[in-house]
Amino acid sequence: MTNDSYAYSALQVTVDHGVATVTLDNPPVNTIDVAVARDLGHFADLAQRDGSIKVIVLTSANPEFFAAHADFHWMFDPEELMALSDPESDPTLNPLQQLHERFRRLPQVTIAKIRGRLRAGGVELAMAADMRFAAADQTWLGQPETRMGIFPGGGGTQYLNRLLGRARTIEVVLSGDLYGTDLAEKYGWINRALPADQLDAYVDDLARRIAALPDGVAAAALEAIDAAEASGPAPNLTEEAAAHAKVYPAPPEVVARMRDTVAQGGQTAAGEIDLEGLLDRVASSAKVVRGVRTG
Repeated sequence: MTNDSYAYSALQVTVDHGVATVTLDNPPVNTIDVAVARDLGHFADLAQRDGSIKVIVLTSANPEFFAAHADFHWMFDPEELMALSDPESDPTLNPLQQLHERFRRLPQVTIAKIRGRLRAGGVELAMAADMRFAAADQTWLGQPETRMGIFPGGGGTQYLNRLLGRARTIEVVLSGDLYGTDLAEKYGWINRALPADQLDAYVDDLARRIAALPDGVAAAALEAIDAAEASGPAPNLTEEAAAHAKVYPAPPEVVARMRDTVAQGGQTAAGEIDLEGLLDRVASSAKVVRGVRTG
């Protein structure tokens, strides 16, 4: 990780095997306030420049609150929020939108690992990640802004619509209700709900597997997927082809791995039963041969 002398006051940041874990730690309820916004902004700037970070996992030190919401004091003192405006970001966006978009546009794969309650600005931050995994029956999401006399303004209406669709977004926004993991998973608000004692292991394994992919694969895949979303109802196959050309024809080390896969049973009935396991074993063997262990 790029040398960083910045002293985080509301985050804990660690990096291991290309996975950066960013832990919100802002007692008592992980409010998104000036300290969190500044820390997240600094980390986003760092990650944007650091090619050694492949995956970012955003989580919380407080099992009761992933991130309660944006600081209520910004309702009383809007100027404090506006003072956080980023001069290098789109000036038509408010500072929370700017922050969430900086996080959403990071080149790394981003995962929100969520437990506890996350509302308003807290759930908007989680929605800025590429994926969300939650502790089943221990996680609740909500956009209660209409109960405050406003509506979601940190990206919430836009992120929700992309995940839930228009009708369910209207329901979530105008009801202001709190949603548990069963309904959140059904609606597509989270990727999946996992038993609480399995959440850490699942996300850690997923993050490490993504970080261990050959250079450029994850970034090119995201580029193609994002092009599909931006194209509307018609598929943007031109953008997909351009992104795929960055990883195929494959480099020699990837070709060698696939030769090993075939040699060890790929494209045979026996080998195809657990193709994922075979591919993982071949990849692991290739790393050991090069003297690189991913732990």
